Amino acid sequence: MNNILVTGLNGQVGSEIQELSKEYEYNFFFTDRDTLDISNQVAIKSFIETNNINIIINCAAYTAVDKAEEDEPNADKINHLAVKHLAEISKEKNIKLIHISTDYVFDGTNHKPYVEDDITKPSGVYGKTKLDGEIAMLGINPLNSIIIRTSWVYSSFGNNFVKTMLRLGKERDELGVIFDQVGTPTYARDLARAILDILPKIKSEKVEIYNYSNEGVLSWYDFAKEIMKMAKLDCKVNPIETKEYPTPAKRPHYSLLNKSKIKEQFNIRLPYWKDSLDECLKVMGERK
Repeated sequence: MNNILVTGLNGQVGSEIQELSKEYEYNFFFTDRDTLDISNQVAIKSFIETNNINIIINCAAYTAVDKAEEDEPNADKINHLAVKHLAEISKEKNIKLIHISTDYVFDGTNHKPYVEDDITKPSGVYGKTKLDGEIAMLGINPLNSIIIRTSWVYSSFGNNFVKTMLRLGKERDELGVIFDQVGTPTYARDLARAILDILPKIKSEKVEIYNYSNEGVLSWYDFAKEIMKMAKLDCKVNPIETKEYPTPAKRPHYSLLNKSKIKEQFNIRLPYWKDSLDECLKVMGERK
């Protein structure tokens, strides 16, 4: 029996893995920052040895993109140093490590979907600390371990764009949403299922990087329009430029990820973004 440590229980992907866990014959240990401090190397090692952990799925992350600009030490502690500790114990104990990263490791200036070995160039603290975590894991190189970069994550759990649009759509007659940032959403439940499905197939001599999101191409404006349409909310969505909505952290204008590698190596199908949005809204009771 595989004993799986899932960090970041209260995050979107961690919550979705917990929802799906009963469908899989694994022994899961779900933790959050209160039950396991993954920035504490001694605590991690003790937990892993006590519970005979042989797989780690690291869903924990500092994801407050704007706040990170003024809080780099804490972002670095979770996104970089904790990943380093997990990689070190994984290598020592021969543990399979699955770590979730982000499209923010790129600067968003590409004109074709990013592949895994494209040059990284983060534009802000969040992306930099996530990249530092990747670099640490690649350098330590625990066997049979992977990094999954994803984008625009949403779920029925946690705070995310879909929930914000549903709330604003009920409160306002109209709102402006950015149209000049392009990418693809990721329904966290799809990513969680993909991780659990590919677990037995992960076999590699070095840490491999994979891209994962749903299929399709759209802007945040397109995403918002479809949310209002599916939820039947009478709120007009107006397209605005990024410069009209300034934020402390710079967002990538182009976040499309090429997912060919994960599809081909693990023989998995990625759902179309509209189908996944439809499913999520049904789960939330918002699909009209």
